[in-house]
Amino acid sequence: MAANPEVKMQNPLRLIKKYPNRRLYDTKTSSYITLADVKQMVLKHEEFQVVDAKSSEDLTRTILLQIILEEESGSLPLFSSDLLSQMIRSYGGAMQGFMGSYLEKNVEAFQQMQKALQEQSNRIYGDNSRASNELWSQFMNLQGPAMQGLMQAYMEQSQKMFAQFQDQLQSQARNMFSGFSFPGFPQPQQPKSDAEK
Repeated sequence: MAANPEVKMQNPLRLIKKYPNRRLYDTKTSSYITLADVKQMVLKHEEFQVVDAKSSEDLTRTILLQIILEEESGSLPLFSSDLLSQMIRSYGGAMQGFMGSYLEKNVEAFQQMQKALQEQSNRIYGDNSRASNELWSQFMNLQGPAMQGLMQAYMEQSQKMFAQFQDQLQSQARNMFSGFSFPGFPQPQQPKSDAEK
Protein backbone atom coordinates (compact mmCIF):
# COMPACT_ATOMS: atom_id res chain seq x y z
CA MET A 1 0.00 0.00 0.00
CA ALA A 2 1.50 3.33 -1.04
CA ALA A 3 1.93 5.99 1.59
CA ASN A 4 0.08 9.26 1.17
CA PRO A 5 2.74 11.83 0.12
CA GLU A 6 0.80 14.58 1.90
CA VAL A 7 1.18 12.81 5.26
CA LYS A 8 4.46 13.92 6.80
CA MET A 9 6.43 11.88 9.29
CA GLN A 10 5.69 13.08 12.82
CA ASN A 11 9.21 12.55 14.18
CA PRO A 12 11.71 12.40 11.31
CA LEU A 13 15.29 11.60 12.20
CA ARG A 14 17.10 14.85 12.95
CA LEU A 15 20.29 15.09 10.92
CA ILE A 16 23.36 16.86 12.30
CA LYS A 17 26.41 17.36 10.12
CA LYS A 18 29.89 17.57 11.60
CA TYR A 19 32.32 19.71 9.63
CA PRO A 20 36.15 19.50 9.60
CA ASN A 21 36.33 22.60 11.81
CA ARG A 22 34.60 20.43 14.49
CA ARG A 23 31.40 22.47 14.26
CA LEU A 24 28.02 20.76 14.33
CA TYR A 25 25.31 21.90 11.92
CA ASP A 26 21.67 21.07 12.68
CA THR A 27 19.84 20.64 9.38
CA LYS A 28 16.44 20.96 11.11
CA THR A 29 17.09 24.46 12.47
CA SER A 30 19.67 25.42 9.80
CA SER A 31 22.07 26.59 12.49
CA TYR A 32 25.28 25.59 14.22
CA ILE A 33 24.89 23.88 17.58
CA THR A 34 27.09 22.77 20.47
CA LEU A 35 27.56 19.53 22.37
CA ALA A 36 25.35 21.03 25.07
CA ASP A 37 22.54 21.31 22.49
CA VAL A 38 23.04 17.68 21.49
CA LYS A 39 22.89 16.71 25.16
CA GLN A 40 19.53 18.49 25.43
CA MET A 41 18.26 16.46 22.46
CA VAL A 42 19.27 13.28 24.28
CA LEU A 43 17.52 14.42 27.46
CA LYS A 44 14.36 15.18 25.43
CA HIS A 45 14.52 11.72 23.79
CA GLU A 46 14.82 13.26 20.32
CA GLU A 47 15.96 10.92 17.56
CA PHE A 48 19.02 12.23 15.74
CA GLN A 49 22.04 11.14 13.77
CA VAL A 50 25.40 12.87 13.48
CA VAL A 51 27.24 12.35 10.20
CA ASP A 52 30.52 13.58 8.77
CA ALA A 53 29.68 16.36 6.32
CA LYS A 54 32.16 15.07 3.69
CA SER A 55 32.10 11.28 3.99
CA SER A 56 28.59 10.80 5.50
CA GLU A 57 30.19 8.46 8.07
CA ASP A 58 27.94 7.97 11.12
CA LEU A 59 29.54 9.81 14.06
CA THR A 60 26.62 9.58 16.50
CA ARG A 61 28.43 7.29 18.96
CA THR A 62 31.55 9.46 18.85
CA ILE A 63 29.54 12.57 19.74
CA LEU A 64 27.69 10.75 22.52
CA LEU A 65 31.03 9.55 23.93
CA GLN A 66 32.29 13.16 23.88
CA ILE A 67 29.25 14.21 25.91
CA ILE A 68 29.88 11.39 28.39
CA LEU A 69 33.55 12.43 28.64
CA GLU A 70 32.52 16.01 29.45
CA GLU A 71 30.03 14.81 32.06
CA GLU A 72 32.60 12.46 33.60
CA SER A 73 35.05 15.36 33.87
CA GLY A 74 32.60 17.13 36.18
CA SER A 75 32.39 16.90 39.95
CA LEU A 76 30.07 13.86 40.11
CA PRO A 77 31.33 11.17 37.71
CA LEU A 78 29.07 8.22 37.04
CA PHE A 79 31.79 5.64 36.40
CA SER A 80 34.47 4.64 38.89
CA SER A 81 38.03 3.96 37.71
CA ASP A 82 37.53 0.26 38.52
CA LEU A 83 34.39 0.06 36.37
CA LEU A 84 36.10 1.84 33.47
CA SER A 85 39.08 -0.54 33.76
CA GLN A 86 36.75 -3.54 33.68
CA MET A 87 34.97 -2.16 30.64
CA ILE A 88 38.28 -1.66 28.83
CA ARG A 89 39.26 -5.25 29.64
CA SER A 90 36.02 -6.44 28.03
CA TYR A 91 37.02 -5.15 24.59
CA GLY A 92 38.21 -7.84 22.21
CA GLY A 93 37.11 -10.67 24.49
CA ALA A 94 34.52 -13.31 23.77
CA MET A 95 32.09 -11.62 26.17
CA GLN A 96 32.30 -8.12 24.62
CA GLY A 97 28.85 -8.31 22.98
CA PHE A 98 27.32 -9.80 26.11
CA MET A 99 28.81 -7.04 28.29
CA GLY A 100 27.33 -4.29 26.14
CA SER A 101 23.84 -5.79 26.07
CA TYR A 102 24.04 -6.58 29.81
CA LEU A 103 24.83 -2.96 30.68
CA GLU A 104 22.19 -1.66 28.27
CA LYS A 105 19.42 -3.89 29.70
CA ASN A 106 20.30 -2.97 33.29
CA VAL A 107 20.32 0.77 32.54
CA GLU A 108 16.95 0.40 30.76
CA ALA A 109 15.50 -1.44 33.78
CA PHE A 110 16.81 1.27 36.10
CA GLN A 111 15.29 4.02 33.95
CA GLN A 112 11.92 2.23 33.78
CA MET A 113 11.90 1.96 37.55
CA GLN A 114 12.78 5.65 37.86
CA LYS A 115 10.02 6.58 35.37
CA ALA A 116 7.42 4.54 37.29
CA LEU A 117 8.41 6.25 40.53
CA GLN A 118 8.28 9.65 38.79
CA GLU A 119 4.76 8.97 37.51
CA GLN A 120 3.63 7.83 40.95
CA SER A 121 5.18 10.92 42.51
CA ASN A 122 3.41 13.16 39.98
CA ARG A 123 0.06 11.57 40.90
CA ILE A 124 0.70 12.20 44.60
CA TYR A 125 2.48 15.56 44.58
CA GLY A 126 1.52 16.97 41.19
CA ASP A 127 4.21 18.46 39.00
CA ASN A 128 6.56 19.21 41.91
CA SER A 129 10.02 18.15 40.78
CA ARG A 130 11.62 18.85 44.18
CA ALA A 131 9.22 16.52 46.00
CA SER A 132 9.71 13.94 43.25
CA ASN A 133 13.51 14.10 43.55
CA GLU A 134 13.24 13.76 47.34
CA LEU A 135 10.96 10.73 46.96
CA TRP A 136 13.43 9.13 44.52
CA SER A 137 16.32 9.80 46.93
CA GLN A 138 14.37 8.25 49.83
CA PHE A 139 13.51 5.23 47.69
CA MET A 140 17.14 4.71 46.71
CA ASN A 141 18.34 5.13 50.32
CA LEU A 142 15.84 2.52 51.49
CA GLN A 143 16.19 0.18 48.54
CA GLY A 144 19.93 0.56 47.95
CA PRO A 145 21.04 -2.29 50.23
CA ALA A 146 18.19 -4.52 49.03
CA MET A 147 19.01 -3.83 45.38
CA GLN A 148 22.71 -4.47 46.01
CA GLY A 149 21.77 -7.79 47.60
CA LEU A 150 19.63 -8.71 44.60
CA MET A 151 22.40 -7.74 42.19
CA GLN A 152 24.93 -9.77 44.18
CA ALA A 153 22.64 -12.82 44.15
CA TYR A 154 22.09 -12.33 40.42
CA MET A 155 25.83 -12.15 39.79
CA GLU A 156 26.51 -15.23 41.94
CA GLN A 157 23.83 -17.15 40.02
CA SER A 158 25.35 -15.99 36.71
CA GLN A 159 28.80 -17.15 37.86
CA LYS A 160 27.41 -20.57 38.85
CA MET A 161 25.68 -20.95 35.48
CA PHE A 162 28.88 -19.94 33.68
CA ALA A 163 30.91 -22.49 35.70
CA GLN A 164 28.37 -25.19 34.81
CA PHE A 165 28.57 -24.17 31.16
CA GLN A 166 32.38 -24.44 31.26
CA ASP A 167 32.17 -27.90 32.87
CA GLN A 168 29.77 -29.04 30.14
CA LEU A 169 32.09 -27.75 27.40
CA GLN A 170 35.10 -29.52 28.95
CA SER A 171 33.14 -32.73 29.31
CA GLN A 172 31.98 -32.58 25.69
CA ALA A 173 35.53 -31.86 24.50
CA ARG A 174 36.87 -34.86 26.49
CA ASN A 175 34.18 -37.13 25.04
CA MET A 176 34.75 -35.86 21.51
CA PHE A 177 38.52 -36.44 21.57
CA SER A 178 38.66 -39.52 23.81
CA GLY A 179 39.49 -41.83 20.88
CA PHE A 180 42.52 -39.81 19.77
CA SER A 181 46.00 -39.90 21.21
CA PHE A 182 47.98 -36.68 21.57
CA PRO A 183 51.76 -36.73 22.21
CA GLY A 184 52.61 -35.52 25.70
CA PHE A 185 49.08 -36.08 27.05
CA PRO A 186 48.10 -39.17 29.06
CA GLN A 187 45.69 -41.55 27.44
CA PRO A 188 42.22 -41.51 29.01
CA GLN A 189 41.39 -44.58 31.04
CA GLN A 190 38.99 -46.87 29.23
CA PRO A 191 36.27 -48.43 31.40
CA LYS A 192 36.91 -52.10 32.10
CA SER A 193 34.59 -54.66 30.58
CA ASP A 194 32.84 -57.26 32.72
CA ALA A 195 35.30 -59.94 31.52
CA GLU A 196 38.33 -57.88 32.69
CA LYS A 197 36.87 -57.22 36.17
